[in-house]
Amino acid sequence: MRSMDSTAMFAASAGALLRLVERIGDEQWALPGLGVWDVRGLTGHASRAITTVETYLLAEEPAAATVPDALGYYAALAGGRADPAAVARRGVETGALLGGRPAESIAASLQRTLALLAQQPPGRLVAIGEHALALDQYLRTRVLELVVHTLDLSRATGLAHEIPPEAVEACSAMAGALAARAGRGEELLLALSGREQLADGFSVV
Repeated sequence: MRSMDSTAMFAASAGALLRLVERIGDEQWALPGLGVWDVRGLTGHASRAITTVETYLLAEEPAAATVPDALGYYAALAGGRADPAAVARRGVETGALLGGRPAESIAASLQRTLALLAQQPPGRLVAIGEHALALDQYLRTRVLELVVHTLDLSRATGLAHEIPPEAVEACSAMAGALAARAGRGEELLLALSGREQLADGFSVV
């Protein structure tokens, strides 16, 4: 399996999302998506894994990192007070803003984002709220979002996805590391080795 850096994996994972969205039929946008989201709201939320990269690259670069890597970023978020209702609302709002041709809107956003990424120097930092980390580490978190929500959309619509195997492997490794750091590594390992089943609602993000 070929190796991908964070930017290449982000581009490939975002491309997989876009190709799936391009095949969603007009009659499918109102289907149940995930939780409170219909397919349009879920697509809106998933697309934010692209638009947030563009937003943070256009902002001022922070002076120093406050979290060491992607795993540290998730740990910092876990200690915060993310409002699930606000996350859900942003997904719905973003889905509505995608308009009548969501795939074209996402494609334009992805094109702008990839152009910005191509201009970034090594070691570029980005600020996300009160946290700051290396761009390549932030992109790892966006890949996880893109992969998981492309899977969600595939399940909701019945459409096949084209997620790169390298991205699935990277996200599986990250999810396992997140479980271990959250004290749930043994639980996950027992499930993966066929000893036990995961509890309902098990999640590492």
